[in-house]
Amino acid sequence: MVIKLSEELDVPNPLKQLNLEPYDRVRVIKGGTVYEGLLMPKTEILGDEYVMIKMDNGYNIGFRLSDVKVELVAKKHVAKYEDKRLLELKAELPKVTVLGTGGTIASKVEYKTGAVYPSLSAEDLYEAIPELSEIATISTRTLFNIFSEDMRPEYWSAIAKAVAEEVIKSDASGVVVAHGTDTMGYTAAALSFALQQLPIPVSLVGAQRSSDRPSSDAALNMLGAVLVAARAPFAEVVVVMHESISDENLVVLRGTKVRKCHTSRRDAFKPVNDAPLARVVRGRELVVLAKSWRPRGEDRKSLKVYANFDPRAALIKVYPGIPPEAIEWPISAGYRGVVIEGTGLGHAPSYVFPSIKRLIDHGIVVAMTSQCIWGRINMNVYRTGVELLRMGVIPCEDMPPETALVKMMWCLANAKDEEEVKRLMRTNMAGEINPRTEYRGISYE
Repeated sequence: MVIKLSEELDVPNPLKQLNLEPYDRVRVIKGGTVYEGLLMPKTEILGDEYVMIKMDNGYNIGFRLSDVKVELVAKKHVAKYEDKRLLELKAELPKVTVLGTGGTIASKVEYKTGAVYPSLSAEDLYEAIPELSEIATISTRTLFNIFSEDMRPEYWSAIAKAVAEEVIKSDASGVVVAHGTDTMGYTAAALSFALQQLPIPVSLVGAQRSSDRPSSDAALNMLGAVLVAARAPFAEVVVVMHESISDENLVVLRGTKVRKCHTSRRDAFKPVNDAPLARVVRGRELVVLAKSWRPRGEDRKSLKVYANFDPRAALIKVYPGIPPEAIEWPISAGYRGVVIEGTGLGHAPSYVFPSIKRLIDHGIVVAMTSQCIWGRINMNVYRTGVELLRMGVIPCEDMPPETALVKMMWCLANAKDEEEVKRLMRTNMAGEINPRTEYRGISYE
């Protein structure tokens, strides 16, 4: 599956008339000030009347063409990666397949031009991260190239099937899925339910900052994800990202217990109601922290693939003053499941109880999670929770709301009837439900 977001970007027409191409080195003169840098491709936001250059300090600056004079300094010099020879790798190194889905992690900087563009070939990875040649023999495959906010359940299915193909048909020691960070937690949960009895690890990895920035986390994150895929003793779906803001350690988090908790920090991903599975020290050493995990297996055929998801499930967050119609809309939309992101221990305003009951009476499976990040729901403490339980609302224990939604979609697609959906929602299948929850706070120093 190949998904194209837009036509390939091009330079503004007036610049073509000057025989200028993207990544040529140009001089822009505005009044008495001279700016020099690399001519960047036209963006979808700016029109033909603008020009943008990347200056030597790494920052981009744009100008209206009518206000400036543009001169050529030097024509671009773009390395032809397809002509480069791969590094000679030791035969005994484990094999790792990297599957690309898009996002910042799947972009590359061409340092001779300063350009950042989608690229995920083995050659590019070895050149950008030479240490990889000491860890694994890498092969790459691009499934699609999308922003993570455009991820959809059918794409989860495509990723799961691609991973299964690598598990069954190749001799890869592990699989890495390069993914945009914004919805990586959803995809990690989806793969955790879709790929059961995994014999090898599957590492999801992203980057908070692109590789053209001095503070980029892309290289270290990829290095750690490949190390986990190649050498981890566990065979689970995990997310591998920075543990702190410094380039020291990465943390390995279970796919059903992870959330992006910060918009831009490199240590944005935190475990929710769970402890990290492992830590990667400076991209070189893997230290297992958890006491229990699914071990690697020799039998590739043990993998069970249930890659279908029913998108007819909604996540509804209750809030003070929420109108009943905000609860009831899934009925007319033909939805089959609703996850309520309730308050505290798993509550909703009592005046919307008739609306919740109406969902259930229409055959819609309703489950309850909490808006609180840490802790588990307990609907037996207060009267409102007890009434919701009696109504038929399913408690999701200590599952994050995102995981509960993904699990609902998976259950609706794979269970034979409504009762089995309810049973599976209560069953721990991929580490999404812990029998006991300890408080593990978050620290941004």
